[in-house]
Amino acid sequence: MKKNPYLNLALSAMMTVIFSAPSYGAAKPDPITAYDSDNDKTIDLAEISKAANDQFTNLEIDHDGTLDAKELRGKLSAKDLKAADPDSDGTVSKDELITYVESVFKNVDSDNDGTIDAKEFKSKKGKALLRLIQ
Repeated sequence: MKKNPYLNLALSAMMTVIFSAPSYGAAKPDPITAYDSDNDKTIDLAEISKAANDQFTNLEIDHDGTLDAKELRGKLSAKDLKAADPDSDGTVSKDELITYVESVFKNVDSDNDGTIDAKEFKSKKGKALLRLIQ
């Protein structure tokens, strides 16, 4: 049986496309790499506040200056939304989100050194913080 060189070329091209295509549902990027602007391998309060600010901008689609439950897309449980919304208006302003994220940051910082490292992000509280900023 004679081999077809075009078949080999087509198979090679298919494999390249399959294995280089973006993977949907892929893991989120490493938080240290994503948010560590000073490259010290930890995330400090200023870096987490910037991430919260950026997340607010990304989620705030109706440009009314607040995030409602729909815009938050499940990033906060009902209990957490209540904690993040001290004026109880059912929405979260940028300042409220940043304040809430900063309070969660302080809970994640288990060694109280003012930073979060990779180990602290792996905790249950650390994962909750990541849901807020990613």
